[in-house]
Amino acid sequence: MTTKHIRISEYSYALPDECIAKFPLQERDRSKLLVYQHGEIAEDEFTSLFHYLPADSLMIFNNTKVIQARLHFRKETGARIEIFCLEPASPNDYALNFQQTTHVAWLCMIGNLKKWKEGSLHKKLTVKGKSVILTATRGENQGTSHRVDLSWDNPEVTFADILEAFGELPIPPYLNRETQDSDKETYQTVYSKIKGSVAAPTAGLHFTPHVFDTLKEKGIVCEELTLHVGAGTFKPVKSEEIEGHEMHTEYISVSRSTLEKLIAHQGEAIAVGTTSVRTLESLYYIGATLYNDPDAGEKDLYVQQWQPYETPERITATEALKQIVAHLDRHRIDTLHTRTQIIIAPGYRFKIVKAMVTNFHQPQSTLLLLVSAFVKGDWRRIYDYALSHGFRFLSYGDSSLLFTV
Repeated sequence: MTTKHIRISEYSYALPDECIAKFPLQERDRSKLLVYQHGEIAEDEFTSLFHYLPADSLMIFNNTKVIQARLHFRKETGARIEIFCLEPASPNDYALNFQQTTHVAWLCMIGNLKKWKEGSLHKKLTVKGKSVILTATRGENQGTSHRVDLSWDNPEVTFADILEAFGELPIPPYLNRETQDSDKETYQTVYSKIKGSVAAPTAGLHFTPHVFDTLKEKGIVCEELTLHVGAGTFKPVKSEEIEGHEMHTEYISVSRSTLEKLIAHQGEAIAVGTTSVRTLESLYYIGATLYNDPDAGEKDLYVQQWQPYETPERITATEALKQIVAHLDRHRIDTLHTRTQIIIAPGYRFKIVKAMVTNFHQPQSTLLLLVSAFVKGDWRRIYDYALSHGFRFLSYGDSSLLFTV
Protein backbone atom coordinates (compact mmCIF):
# COMPACT_ATOMS: atom_id res chain seq x y z
CA MET A 1 0.00 0.00 0.00
CA THR A 2 1.39 3.43 -0.91
CA THR A 3 1.60 6.20 1.69
CA LYS A 4 -1.29 8.16 0.16
CA HIS A 5 -3.65 5.23 0.67
CA ILE A 6 -2.96 4.73 4.38
CA ARG A 7 -6.28 4.49 6.24
CA ILE A 8 -6.31 6.79 9.24
CA SER A 9 -8.64 4.39 11.11
CA GLU A 10 -5.59 2.12 11.56
CA TYR A 11 -3.99 4.84 13.70
CA SER A 12 -6.62 5.00 16.41
CA TYR A 13 -6.34 3.99 20.05
CA ALA A 14 -8.45 4.49 23.18
CA LEU A 15 -7.22 7.53 25.12
CA PRO A 16 -9.05 7.81 28.46
CA ASP A 17 -9.59 11.37 29.65
CA GLU A 18 -7.71 10.62 32.89
CA CYS A 19 -4.55 9.95 30.82
CA ILE A 20 -4.57 13.47 29.33
CA ALA A 21 -2.40 15.86 31.35
CA LYS A 22 -4.55 18.97 31.91
CA PHE A 23 -1.71 20.79 33.69
CA PRO A 24 2.08 20.34 33.67
CA LEU A 25 4.11 18.94 36.52
CA GLN A 26 5.45 21.53 38.95
CA GLU A 27 9.01 20.66 37.88
CA ARG A 28 9.23 20.35 34.10
CA ASP A 29 12.13 17.92 34.01
CA ARG A 30 10.59 15.46 36.50
CA SER A 31 8.29 14.04 33.85
CA LYS A 32 8.58 10.38 32.86
CA LEU A 33 10.71 9.43 29.87
CA LEU A 34 9.97 6.42 27.68
CA VAL A 35 13.04 5.22 25.77
CA TYR A 36 12.63 3.19 22.57
CA GLN A 37 15.88 1.80 21.19
CA HIS A 38 16.70 -1.34 19.17
CA GLY A 39 13.03 -2.32 19.51
CA GLU A 40 13.27 -2.34 23.33
CA ILE A 41 11.17 -0.12 25.63
CA ALA A 42 12.42 1.25 28.94
CA GLU A 43 11.37 4.11 31.21
CA ASP A 44 13.23 6.69 33.24
CA GLU A 45 12.94 10.32 34.36
CA PHE A 46 13.50 13.16 31.90
CA THR A 47 16.51 14.43 33.87
CA SER A 48 18.30 11.24 32.75
CA LEU A 49 17.91 12.07 29.04
CA PHE A 50 21.66 12.68 28.58
CA HIS A 51 22.43 9.06 29.58
CA TYR A 52 20.82 7.79 26.38
CA LEU A 53 22.36 10.23 23.88
CA PRO A 54 25.67 9.65 22.11
CA ALA A 55 28.45 12.01 23.23
CA ASP A 56 29.24 14.85 20.81
CA SER A 57 25.92 14.43 18.99
CA LEU A 58 23.91 17.37 17.63
CA MET A 59 20.53 18.23 19.14
CA ILE A 60 18.16 20.62 17.36
CA PHE A 61 15.47 22.69 19.13
CA ASN A 62 12.59 24.79 17.79
CA ASN A 63 12.92 28.24 19.40
CA THR A 64 9.49 29.52 18.38
CA LYS A 65 7.48 31.44 20.97
CA VAL A 66 3.71 31.06 21.36
CA ILE A 67 1.83 34.34 20.83
CA GLN A 68 -1.34 35.37 22.65
CA ALA A 69 -3.26 34.83 19.45
CA ARG A 70 -6.89 34.80 20.65
CA LEU A 71 -8.64 38.19 20.60
CA HIS A 72 -12.11 38.56 22.12
CA PHE A 73 -14.57 41.26 21.04
CA ARG A 74 -18.17 42.00 21.94
CA LYS A 75 -20.70 43.37 19.47
CA GLU A 76 -23.16 46.02 20.58
CA THR A 77 -25.76 43.24 20.66
CA GLY A 78 -23.65 41.50 23.33
CA ALA A 79 -22.55 38.66 21.03
CA ARG A 80 -19.01 37.49 21.80
CA ILE A 81 -16.72 37.11 18.77
CA GLU A 82 -13.34 35.38 18.98
CA ILE A 83 -10.63 36.15 16.43
CA PHE A 84 -7.86 33.57 16.43
CA CYS A 85 -4.81 34.91 14.57
CA LEU A 86 -3.27 32.07 12.55
CA GLU A 87 -0.87 33.55 10.01
CA PRO A 88 0.18 37.11 9.05
CA ALA A 89 -1.22 38.33 5.75
CA SER A 90 0.03 41.94 5.61
CA PRO A 91 2.92 42.25 6.16
CA ASN A 92 3.32 38.49 5.76
CA ASP A 93 6.68 38.45 7.57
CA TYR A 94 6.13 37.68 11.26
CA ALA A 95 8.77 40.04 12.67
CA LEU A 96 7.65 42.95 10.47
CA ASN A 97 4.00 42.32 11.31
CA PHE A 98 4.62 42.48 15.06
CA GLN A 99 6.48 45.79 14.63
CA GLN A 100 3.59 47.56 12.84
CA THR A 101 2.14 50.61 14.58
CA THR A 102 -1.23 51.31 12.89
CA HIS A 103 -2.50 48.34 10.89
CA VAL A 104 -1.96 44.62 10.20
CA ALA A 105 -3.93 41.86 8.51
CA TRP A 106 -4.02 38.21 9.53
CA LEU A 107 -5.64 35.02 8.35
CA CYS A 108 -7.86 34.05 11.25
CA MET A 109 -10.35 31.52 12.50
CA ILE A 110 -13.46 33.27 13.76
CA GLY A 111 -15.52 31.98 16.64
CA ASN A 112 -19.27 32.73 16.50
CA LEU A 113 -18.87 33.76 12.86
CA LYS A 114 -22.60 33.66 12.18
CA LYS A 115 -23.06 36.61 14.57
CA TRP A 116 -20.55 38.76 12.67
CA LYS A 117 -22.12 39.21 9.27
CA GLU A 118 -21.09 42.82 8.65
CA GLY A 119 -19.57 45.92 10.23
CA SER A 120 -16.41 46.36 12.26
CA LEU A 121 -15.72 45.34 15.84
CA HIS A 122 -14.18 47.77 18.33
CA LYS A 123 -12.39 47.34 21.63
CA LYS A 124 -11.06 50.03 23.96
CA LEU A 125 -7.74 49.01 25.51
CA THR A 126 -5.04 50.34 27.77
CA VAL A 127 -1.64 49.30 26.43
CA LYS A 128 1.50 50.33 28.32
CA GLY A 129 -0.51 53.07 30.00
CA LYS A 130 -1.78 54.39 26.66
CA SER A 131 -5.43 54.45 25.55
CA VAL A 132 -6.01 52.53 22.31
CA ILE A 133 -9.10 51.70 20.26
CA LEU A 134 -8.60 48.46 18.30
CA THR A 135 -10.81 47.88 15.26
CA ALA A 136 -11.32 44.56 13.49
CA THR A 137 -12.76 44.38 9.97
CA ARG A 138 -13.60 41.07 8.34
CA GLY A 139 -12.35 40.41 4.81
CA GLU A 140 -12.68 37.57 2.32
CA ASN A 141 -12.59 33.96 3.40
CA GLN A 142 -9.73 31.69 2.37
CA GLY A 143 -10.76 28.09 2.94
CA THR A 144 -11.69 27.75 6.60
CA SER A 145 -9.90 31.03 7.46
CA HIS A 146 -10.84 34.67 6.99
CA ARG A 147 -8.68 37.72 6.41
CA VAL A 148 -9.15 40.17 9.27
CA ASP A 149 -7.76 43.71 9.16
CA LEU A 150 -6.78 45.06 12.56
CA SER A 151 -6.13 48.78 13.02
CA TRP A 152 -5.56 50.98 16.04
CA ASP A 153 -5.35 54.71 16.72
CA ASN A 154 -2.10 55.08 18.66
CA PRO A 155 1.15 54.88 16.62
CA GLU A 156 3.19 54.52 19.81
CA VAL A 157 1.80 51.00 20.20
CA THR A 158 2.96 48.00 18.15
CA PHE A 159 0.88 44.98 17.23
CA ALA A 160 3.13 42.93 19.51
CA ASP A 161 2.13 45.28 22.37
CA ILE A 162 -1.55 44.76 21.54
CA LEU A 163 -1.29 40.97 21.57
CA GLU A 164 0.62 41.10 24.85
CA ALA A 165 -2.02 43.31 26.50
CA PHE A 166 -5.23 42.02 24.90
CA GLY A 167 -4.55 38.53 23.55
CA GLU A 168 -5.11 35.21 25.25
CA LEU A 169 -2.67 32.31 24.99
CA PRO A 170 -4.26 29.57 22.84
CA ILE A 171 -3.81 26.38 24.86
CA PRO A 172 -4.80 23.19 22.99
CA PRO A 173 -8.55 22.58 22.61
CA TYR A 174 -8.25 19.01 23.93
CA LEU A 175 -7.31 20.31 27.39
CA ASN A 176 -10.95 21.33 27.60
CA ARG A 177 -10.36 24.19 30.02
CA GLU A 178 -9.87 27.95 30.06
CA THR A 179 -6.39 29.46 29.74
CA GLN A 180 -4.91 30.36 33.12
CA ASP A 181 -2.22 32.90 33.99
CA SER A 182 0.17 30.05 34.79
CA ASP A 183 -0.05 28.86 31.16
CA LYS A 184 1.77 32.04 30.02
CA GLU A 185 4.90 30.54 31.55
CA THR A 186 4.31 26.80 31.50
CA TYR A 187 3.14 26.69 27.84
CA GLN A 188 6.44 28.21 26.63
CA THR A 189 9.77 26.43 26.38
CA VAL A 190 12.54 27.98 28.50
CA TYR A 191 14.43 28.75 25.27
CA SER A 192 11.53 30.29 23.29
CA LYS A 193 12.59 33.44 21.42
CA ILE A 194 10.95 34.04 18.04
CA LYS A 195 7.27 35.05 18.28
CA GLY A 196 4.85 33.42 15.86
CA SER A 197 3.40 30.08 16.98
CA VAL A 198 -0.19 29.47 17.99
CA ALA A 199 0.80 26.18 19.66
CA ALA A 200 3.88 25.25 21.63
CA PRO A 201 6.53 22.81 20.39
CA THR A 202 5.60 20.75 23.43
CA ALA A 203 8.48 18.24 23.41
CA GLY A 204 10.64 21.16 24.50
CA LEU A 205 8.54 21.91 27.58
CA HIS A 206 10.52 19.32 29.58
CA PHE A 207 13.87 21.06 29.18
CA THR A 208 15.34 23.11 32.04
CA PRO A 209 18.70 24.82 32.63
CA HIS A 210 19.71 21.73 34.63
CA VAL A 211 18.95 19.41 31.68
CA PHE A 212 20.94 21.69 29.36
CA ASP A 213 23.87 21.57 31.78
CA THR A 214 23.87 17.74 31.66
CA LEU A 215 23.83 17.81 27.85
CA LYS A 216 26.72 20.29 27.76
CA GLU A 217 28.78 18.15 30.14
CA LYS A 218 28.41 15.23 27.72
CA GLY A 219 29.59 17.36 24.80
CA ILE A 220 26.19 17.42 23.09
CA VAL A 221 25.90 20.42 20.75
CA CYS A 222 22.57 22.28 20.95
CA GLU A 223 21.38 24.33 17.96
CA GLU A 224 18.11 26.08 17.17
CA LEU A 225 15.82 26.63 14.23
CA THR A 226 12.34 28.12 13.91
CA LEU A 227 9.08 26.58 12.76
CA HIS A 228 6.01 28.62 13.67
CA VAL A 229 3.44 26.02 14.70
CA GLY A 230 0.01 26.59 13.15
CA ALA A 231 -3.40 25.62 14.49
CA GLY A 232 -3.43 22.95 11.79
CA THR A 233 -1.28 20.83 14.09
CA PHE A 234 -4.53 20.04 15.97
CA LYS A 235 -6.52 19.40 12.78
CA PRO A 236 -7.77 15.80 12.81
CA VAL A 237 -7.51 13.68 9.68
CA LYS A 238 -11.15 13.38 8.58
CA SER A 239 -10.63 11.65 5.23
CA GLU A 240 -10.59 7.84 5.19
CA GLU A 241 -7.24 7.82 3.42
CA ILE A 242 -4.55 10.40 4.15
CA GLU A 243 -4.42 11.41 0.49
CA GLY A 244 -7.56 13.43 1.23
CA HIS A 245 -5.96 15.37 4.11
CA GLU A 246 -4.43 18.75 3.30
CA MET A 247 -1.45 19.52 5.51
CA HIS A 248 -1.16 23.01 6.92
CA THR A 249 1.67 25.23 5.68
CA GLU A 250 4.17 26.49 8.25
CA TYR A 251 6.90 29.12 8.17
CA ILE A 252 10.46 27.90 8.80
CA SER A 253 13.71 29.71 9.39
CA VAL A 254 17.15 28.06 9.62
CA SER A 255 20.43 29.94 10.15
CA ARG A 256 23.72 29.33 8.38
CA SER A 257 25.20 28.38 11.77
CA THR A 258 22.71 25.54 12.22
CA LEU A 259 23.25 24.34 8.64
CA GLU A 260 27.02 24.33 9.15
CA LYS A 261 26.68 22.40 12.42
CA LEU A 262 24.53 19.83 10.61
CA ILE A 263 27.15 19.46 7.88
CA ALA A 264 29.88 19.05 10.52
CA HIS A 265 27.81 16.21 12.03
CA GLN A 266 27.52 14.39 8.66
CA GLY A 267 23.95 15.60 8.18
CA GLU A 268 22.65 13.76 11.27
CA ALA A 269 20.76 15.17 14.25
CA ILE A 270 18.57 14.42 17.26
CA ALA A 271 15.37 16.45 16.90
CA VAL A 272 13.42 17.87 19.83
CA GLY A 273 9.79 17.67 18.78
CA THR A 274 7.92 16.84 15.59
CA THR A 275 8.23 20.49 14.48
CA SER A 276 12.02 20.18 14.46
CA VAL A 277 11.67 16.84 12.64
CA ARG A 278 9.53 18.40 9.91
CA THR A 279 11.89 21.34 9.50
CA LEU A 280 15.05 19.21 9.36
CA GLU A 281 13.57 16.75 6.91
CA SER A 282 12.27 19.61 4.76
CA LEU A 283 15.87 20.82 4.42
CA TYR A 284 16.74 17.73 2.41
CA TYR A 285 14.09 18.52 -0.22
CA ILE A 286 15.05 22.19 -0.34
CA GLY A 287 18.66 21.11 -1.00
CA ALA A 288 17.47 18.62 -3.63
CA THR A 289 15.54 21.40 -5.40
CA LEU A 290 18.65 23.60 -5.42
CA TYR A 291 20.77 20.69 -6.68
CA ASN A 292 18.46 20.38 -9.70
CA ASP A 293 18.13 24.16 -10.15
CA PRO A 294 20.68 26.39 -8.37
CA ASP A 295 18.70 29.47 -9.47
CA ALA A 296 15.50 28.30 -7.77
CA GLY A 297 13.63 31.19 -6.15
CA GLU A 298 11.83 31.40 -2.82
CA LYS A 299 8.57 29.98 -4.24
CA ASP A 300 10.44 26.95 -5.59
CA LEU A 301 11.92 26.21 -2.15
CA TYR A 302 8.46 25.80 -0.56
CA VAL A 303 8.23 22.08 0.34
CA GLN A 304 4.97 20.61 -0.97
CA GLN A 305 3.00 18.00 0.98
CA TRP A 306 3.81 14.99 -1.21
CA GLN A 307 7.21 16.15 -2.51
CA PRO A 308 9.19 13.59 -0.45
CA TYR A 309 7.34 10.72 -2.10
CA GLU A 310 7.90 12.09 -5.61
CA THR A 311 11.54 13.25 -5.38
CA PRO A 312 14.30 10.82 -6.44
CA GLU A 313 17.05 10.53 -3.81
CA ARG A 314 20.03 11.61 -5.92
CA ILE A 315 22.11 13.28 -3.18
CA THR A 316 23.04 12.68 0.45
CA ALA A 317 21.75 14.78 3.33
CA THR A 318 25.15 16.48 3.67
CA GLU A 319 25.17 17.39 -0.03
CA ALA A 320 21.64 18.79 0.27
CA LEU A 321 22.67 20.96 3.22
CA LYS A 322 25.73 22.23 1.31
CA GLN A 323 23.40 23.25 -1.54
CA ILE A 324 21.44 25.44 0.89
CA VAL A 325 24.62 27.07 2.25
CA ALA A 326 25.73 27.78 -1.33
CA HIS A 327 22.29 29.34 -1.97
CA LEU A 328 22.74 31.62 1.07
CA ASP A 329 26.20 32.58 -0.23
CA ARG A 330 24.85 33.45 -3.69
CA HIS A 331 22.19 35.68 -2.18
CA ARG A 332 24.47 37.07 0.56
CA ILE A 333 22.06 36.14 3.35
CA ASP A 334 22.62 34.34 6.65
CA THR A 335 19.26 32.65 7.14
CA LEU A 336 17.00 30.46 5.02
CA HIS A 337 13.37 31.64 5.20
CA THR A 338 10.72 29.49 3.52
CA ARG A 339 7.64 27.36 4.19
CA THR A 340 6.88 23.68 4.43
CA GLN A 341 3.76 21.58 4.00
CA ILE A 342 5.58 18.26 4.40
CA ILE A 343 3.62 15.23 5.59
CA ILE A 344 5.66 12.45 7.16
CA ALA A 345 3.84 9.14 7.27
CA PRO A 346 4.69 5.42 7.01
CA GLY A 347 6.68 4.88 3.83
CA TYR A 348 8.77 8.00 4.43
CA ARG A 349 12.59 7.56 4.52
CA PHE A 350 14.25 9.81 7.12
CA LYS A 351 17.27 11.69 5.80
CA ILE A 352 18.60 13.73 8.74
CA VAL A 353 16.81 12.82 11.99
CA LYS A 354 18.29 9.79 13.75
CA ALA A 355 16.52 10.18 17.11
CA MET A 356 13.77 12.39 18.45
CA VAL A 357 12.30 13.60 21.71
CA THR A 358 8.52 13.83 21.52
CA ASN A 359 5.36 13.67 23.64
CA PHE A 360 2.45 11.25 23.16
CA HIS A 361 0.03 12.36 20.45
CA GLN A 362 -3.68 12.22 19.70
CA PRO A 363 -5.26 9.25 17.94
CA GLN A 364 -5.72 9.65 14.15
CA SER A 365 -3.37 12.63 13.99
CA THR A 366 -0.64 13.44 11.47
CA LEU A 367 1.79 13.53 14.41
CA LEU A 368 1.03 9.89 15.22
CA LEU A 369 1.62 9.05 11.54
CA LEU A 370 5.04 10.70 11.84
CA VAL A 371 5.90 8.67 14.94
CA SER A 372 4.79 5.47 13.21
CA ALA A 373 7.00 6.26 10.22
CA PHE A 374 9.95 6.83 12.55
CA VAL A 375 9.58 3.53 14.45
CA LYS A 376 8.69 1.50 11.34
CA GLY A 377 5.10 0.89 12.45
CA ASP A 378 5.86 -0.12 16.05
CA TRP A 379 3.93 2.82 17.50
CA ARG A 380 1.10 0.74 19.00
CA ARG A 381 3.44 -1.25 21.26
CA ILE A 382 5.01 1.99 22.48
CA TYR A 383 1.63 3.60 23.17
CA ASP A 384 0.23 0.47 24.84
CA TYR A 385 3.23 0.50 27.17
CA ALA A 386 2.76 4.20 27.96
CA LEU A 387 -0.96 3.77 28.66
CA SER A 388 -0.43 0.75 30.90
CA HIS A 389 2.48 2.33 32.83
CA GLY A 390 0.85 5.59 33.90
CA PHE A 391 2.36 7.95 31.33
CA ARG A 392 0.60 11.31 30.91
CA PHE A 393 -0.45 12.15 27.35
CA LEU A 394 -0.55 15.18 25.00
CA SER A 395 0.90 18.68 25.34
CA TYR A 396 1.47 18.83 29.10
CA GLY A 397 2.19 15.11 29.34
CA ASP A 398 5.30 12.96 29.60
CA SER A 399 8.07 12.49 27.06
CA SER A 400 9.66 9.82 24.92
CA LEU A 401 13.05 9.39 23.28
CA LEU A 402 12.77 7.39 20.08
CA PHE A 403 15.64 6.06 17.98
CA THR A 404 15.26 5.04 14.35
CA VAL A 405 14.94 1.31 13.89
